[in-house]
Amino acid sequence: MTSAPVRFATRLNSFASQPDAFWPKGHGKPSPLEMAARAATARGLTDVDLNFPDHLGPDPRATGNAIRDLGLTVNGLAMRYYSNPAFKIGAFTNPDPAVRREAIDLTKRGIDAGREAGCNLMTLWLGQDGFDYAFQADYPKLWADEIDGIREVALHDPECLISIEYKPNEPRSYSLLPDCATTLLALKEIDLPNLGVTLDFAHVLYADEQPAFVAALIGRHSRILGLHLNDGYAKRDDGLMVGAVHPVQTIELLRQVRKDGFHGPIYFDTFPDLTGLDPVAECEANIATVTAMLGVVDKLEGDNELSAAIARQDAVASQNLVRRAMLGR
Repeated sequence: MTSAPVRFATRLNSFASQPDAFWPKGHGKPSPLEMAARAATARGLTDVDLNFPDHLGPDPRATGNAIRDLGLTVNGLAMRYYSNPAFKIGAFTNPDPAVRREAIDLTKRGIDAGREAGCNLMTLWLGQDGFDYAFQADYPKLWADEIDGIREVALHDPECLISIEYKPNEPRSYSLLPDCATTLLALKEIDLPNLGVTLDFAHVLYADEQPAFVAALIGRHSRILGLHLNDGYAKRDDGLMVGAVHPVQTIELLRQVRKDGFHGPIYFDTFPDLTGLDPVAECEANIATVTAMLGVVDKLEGDNELSAAIARQDAVASQNLVRRAMLGR
């Protein structure tokens, strides 16, 4: 985001929305490669993220090559712990040592598959690791198991980046890694160079955090390995289009990550499939919105008055400058 052209990635499952608009009526559920082919028609899209094990068949190398043949890059993989119903009460924190081992080994296979597919980023959203009731969990053991599990998978391939995506809850009532501070605490305890954080805009709002402040904290204590843009009303993970509810906060976040040197793709973790939107049009709208917002960031960075206003915490002056950059008056 500093000098090279901006890359844009997206959630592959979004492109199952409105299937009859792209495939013959009655086509059935599209395959991962069919969804990728549809995604490739979105102007400006450069990358896709794949879920493991859902989106990779028996030959990850062939899947990666097929996606590249479409003109896209595999940005990274995201683990999904659905293959065993027992994961519902924990993946890395499961009380059954055999199930816990299964989750860790599955993650290692995902890392290997990602490398075969041509990427070196694995995102861990450990939504199953948490608790629902008082007196349900041994909290010190839960924490120790989580730390040990993340450490083991990070050591599996030190050249693969492992990014932790936090979220306050869902599916568990309380997630073990619910917010920025707790996630940074875990990463500090593990202390491995290939670890970092995935900042999901809607998750940050849901955690009652300020996106740009969170980005600055991550930049100080770790690094952002994934930037997921979307929007919502901070009551749940809405997955709305970028800037639909919080445009100013999104622009401030983009300014912050640019200042901190984030170079990865901007990933759209939005849910057009939930309400039947055209996923190609929705993706292109997100790309156009972020491109325009980065133009606003350029204007703001070229105005020394904003830095001066921020230095003296002059909210009126800064809001006037941001308004003029956004609206022209």
